[in-house]
This record gives sequence, structure tokens and C-alpha cells, in this order.
Amino acid sequence: MFEDVLFWLVVVTPLLVGALAAWHALLFKRESRAALGWIAVSLFFPMIGPLLYCLFGINRVETRARQYRGSRNKNRFIGFERGGGVQPVVLPENEQASELAGLKRAVLAVTGEPLLAGNSVAVLHNGEAAYPAMLQAIAKARHSIFLATYIFETNETGRQFIEALQNAVARGVVVRVIVDGMGEKYAWPRAVPQLRRAGIKACRFNAPRLSPATWSVNLRNHRKILVIDEDMGFTGGMNIGDRHLVADPVVINPVVDVHFLLRGSVVERLRRIFAIDWERTTGKALPELPRFEAPAAEQDRDYEVKAGLASCRVIADGPDENLDRLSLAIRAAVVSAKTQVYIMTPYFLPSEALVGCLQAAALRDVDVTIVLPAKNNLPMVHWATRNMLWELLYYGVKVLYQPPPFAHSKLVLVDDSYALVGSANIDPRSLRLNYELGLEIYDAGVVEKLGQHFRDVAAVSKQVTLDEVDERSLGQRTRDALCWLFSPYL
Repeated sequence: MFEDVLFWLVVVTPLLVGALAAWHALLFKRESRAALGWIAVSLFFPMIGPLLYCLFGINRVETRARQYRGSRNKNRFIGFERGGGVQPVVLPENEQASELAGLKRAVLAVTGEPLLAGNSVAVLHNGEAAYPAMLQAIAKARHSIFLATYIFETNETGRQFIEALQNAVARGVVVRVIVDGMGEKYAWPRAVPQLRRAGIKACRFNAPRLSPATWSVNLRNHRKILVIDEDMGFTGGMNIGDRHLVADPVVINPVVDVHFLLRGSVVERLRRIFAIDWERTTGKALPELPRFEAPAAEQDRDYEVKAGLASCRVIADGPDENLDRLSLAIRAAVVSAKTQVYIMTPYFLPSEALVGCLQAAALRDVDVTIVLPAKNNLPMVHWATRNMLWELLYYGVKVLYQPPPFAHSKLVLVDDSYALVGSANIDPRSLRLNYELGLEIYDAGVVEKLGQHFRDVAAVSKQVTLDEVDERSLGQRTRDALCWLFSPYL
């Protein structure tokens, strides 16, 4: 009897567990190489292989994302990663013959979100421009302030925001703040307790905790949103903290970034996304607020930015039914380019599909230029990127390294008339595991400003050559390849 039990425990059970893990990988892994790798690990390393697959291979993002929005996939054997689907669409007549009409149609089909006309967009470089504008808007808020950020530091800049929000609460303004549960850990003391002690209603998004156990570095809310009275908004890539003060830095390693001030109908889309995130996090809806119409003499509130000509679309992306919206929008933008594609991003680990689009654009004689940080704050990402750069350089894509300080800006510019900005990096974590927010801008004036900024940065950056990549030492190549191997987790 003992020998039979031992046989089942030592031989049969590991084989069954390995076979079950292999079967799961076969059904659910999206890429054939990933499926084959996990099948091999599960079958040839009994117990250890299935354990590794359970820890690192299973997409728990599916289950938890669907729990957040209160639904589950009814058919467990139909791929979750199909996202929300694509529906046939017809552009409004006034856009059917417009420039980049194909791109407009593609992103409308993917997102279901129409372009909204009549918006104004101001470009705010670094904390020196963004923070005063945001604090001024908070100080002038009349009835509501909704703020979401990944990192909320509690240094001098963070304290200024907490004080401004506290003053708004004292004026009777409804204030709600979302801080990501993992991003909050970049600062001490933590931001949420500080906000709550100031009388501000604040919550943590997907905070890791021991009871009940929820520990995940995935499913982060990486969005940056500030909505004031539902008629002014801010978004982009900038967190809240001293790190983004660059002109007179107060930290050792300052961070360059760009943010955007918005007026117009697109602001309501930002508020709607914040409302979904607030309910997802707290289980409660935002309070209903009456629409406040200011007297005509007060409507501009002394701001320079007024109603404009930009058509904008907000793209909500995340590991739920919104999956792949941003990655599809980026690819659609690249394939629609006729003259130029400019990309600026801090982390660049593109999918094979995007690599193919960039190669094809360069072969069509489109000027494809990518600006990356020369010194990355995540060295492993930099090394992983080095491993695949030859695939782009070989086909004529230009890659430039921007000198310090570290550049956190995220821009995709096409043909002097289109910009895609926001919170997302071009890497698997942003485009597959995080909740991100993108903003499409169709406006020649705004895109020209961003294009000039891009060209100014490119002028002081160092171009990477194919020879330079090929001449890496064997040790460097091995290091870079190993980092690239783990790029889906970086």
C-alpha cells in the first residue's frame, strides 16, 4: 500500500500536473514559441516546470481584469485576448476625404470612439510648465477635481498638490484621487494616507496586500488624468513629484517629460475614464454633479488656452476588452505614413508586428526616426532593446540616443498632421499588462510644435549605426540577448 501511494506521489502526480500545465499552455498561449517553450518546461521538469508556469506563464490579468468590470468570459476555451472586437464603421462625410482618412477609420473601428472636434491643446514641457498650470487649475476649480496618477510623490511638489486639493475640499469642491497601488511605493511617506489625513477622498488602484493575498506587479493603472470642472483636462506621461523639475533640478536624476492641457469636448472622455477607474477601485460611482455654467465673462478663467481646432480621440487601453487598442493604433499610424514617422519613447521593446510595420515604412522611403534615452533608468530594458535594434537599422530605420537627463516622453508623430501621445510606452508591459491612456491629436499646429521639439532633440542626439550594434563584444551580445529573452516581463 505504501509503495502504491509513493508511486502516485512521486511518478504519476508530477506527470499529470505537467500534462495539465502543458495542455493549458497549448490552449491559452498566444504565440507558438511561447506555447512550445512552456510545454517543454512543464513536461521535462516535473513539478518545477508547472510551478514556474503557474507563477510566470498564466495570464491572471484576464481573470482579475474581468473581475474588476464585473464580467467573465462565458466560454473558457475561447481566447480572452481577442479584446473587444472590431465593428464595421463608416466615417462621417466631412472626414471621408480628409487627410489620414484611413487611419481615422481604423482607430474608430478598433476603439468605437469618434473623433471630437473643437478642442484646444497646449504642450507643457516638464514640471516647470505642467505643475503651475495644474495647480492654478485646481485653485480655480468650482465644483469637481478628479486626479489619477501612477506615482504621487510626497516631496515638495507632492505637498503643493496635497495642499491645493485640501483647499479645494475646504471650498466645497468634490475631489477624488486615484493613486496606483504599486506606483505609490515610489514615495515615502505614502501619498494616500497623506491625502486622507488632509480630508481628500483617495484610493489605491489594485494595491498589493497580504489578506486577502493579492500580490501582482501587473495590472497597474499607469494613466495620468486631471479633470477640472469637466471642462479642462490634463493628460500625458508626467507623474507628480520633484523628479520632473529639470531646469533647476532638486533630485539627482531628473526626468524630462511632456504633458498636455486640454479644453473642449474631449475632456468629458477623460472624466468618463476616471469614473470607470474610480468605480472599479472603490465599487462606488462618482457623485452626480450639476453642470455648472459660468458667466460668459468668467468662462476663460484667464487661461490662454481656449476653444481650438484640434480633433482629438481618447483611447483607453488595458488588459480587458480594451486590449490591443493602442498597439493597433500605433501600427495603423505607421502604415498610413507617407513622409515621416517620429517616435520618442523611454522603453522600446516593440512587437514583431510593429517591427514589420516600421521596416515596411522605411522601405517605402518614409523617414522613420526613433529617439531613445542614451542612459535608461532601467538598464535591462536598454540592453534588451540593443538586442533587436539591428532588425530596424538594417532596413533603414534611424535610431538616435538622446543624452541625459532621462527622457520619459512618449510621442508618435506622423506626416506633420497626427500625434499619438499619453501614458503608454512601447513595450509589452504598457501595451498588454497596464491600464494606459492615449490621446490622438489631429492638428497641424500642435503636431508642428511637437515635431520641432522632436527635431531639436534629434539634433543633439547620437545616431546608432548598424556597425556599432554588430561590433558589440560577445559578452555584451549575450547579456543583451538574455535580457531580450525576458522582455515580456520587463
